[in-house]
Amino acid sequence: MDELGGKVAVVTGAASGIGFALTTAWLREGCSVVMADIEEPALDAARARLGDDERDRVVAVPTDVTDPAAVDRLAAATVARFGQVDIVCNNAGVSTFNTIANQTLADWQWVLGVNLWGVIHGVHTFVPILRRQSTEAHIVNTASIAGLLSGIAYIGPYAVSKVGVVSLSETLRQELAMEGAPIGVSVLCPSATNTACMEGERNRPPDTGNEVRTPDAEQWRTNIKAGMTGPGGKEPAEVADMVVDAVRANRFWVVSHGDLRAGIEHRFADILEHVPQA
Repeated sequence: MDELGGKVAVVTGAASGIGFALTTAWLREGCSVVMADIEEPALDAARARLGDDERDRVVAVPTDVTDPAAVDRLAAATVARFGQVDIVCNNAGVSTFNTIANQTLADWQWVLGVNLWGVIHGVHTFVPILRRQSTEAHIVNTASIAGLLSGIAYIGPYAVSKVGVVSLSETLRQELAMEGAPIGVSVLCPSATNTACMEGERNRPPDTGNEVRTPDAEQWRTNIKAGMTGPGGKEPAEVADMVVDAVRANRFWVVSHGDLRAGIEHRFADILEHVPQA
């Protein structure tokens, strides 16, 4: 997608972090943007942070991505306001922190509902629109480095959801290419980035109960948060710029950090070691 000016981008989880950075990045490229987030006050505050000329190209639509009807309404609002949609960033994400033995079913349902079903709903709703338009378009699904590395303690539901997003994205890319659709796909796998993703309990539905963390799990979350803002951490704007570059180049993989390359190599070397020779 060489020319981004005049395109229409939809971004979920847009009130903060990578989602807000994607919003500002698309605006800088001359796009119009539909910002979606479950936190309506935070969404309105995020839109208010934009410049006057930018707000003219932005619509904020409160959206619970776990609800397919809400995602349908998001798509309808996008088309009603701008007449088209060209870039879809399925970005909303949350996490719990506990051992798998201590995760409740409500923990699993909430995390998978946002991180995986939110992407599924975005794909299910927007791909038919993109196909009908028959114009160049792009889908960006936010996974995580946890979708590429072997088991990371205390974030089991999060990691499972992100592996699912990677697999969904790989399959979607192949199927769209098979039919010759002019729709690119990218999967974003960020590592330590200065966002509030690891504080997602603020949006936890009341009917799921409170998350109960063991002390070790809470310390793990503290360590992750420190890594997000430490020397190896990236700012959301840096990651958003990588996404823009990937959409321009129609590049599938968007991996934010190089410091975990050895871990990825180790995982796949371990897999290959146990694959029989043909």
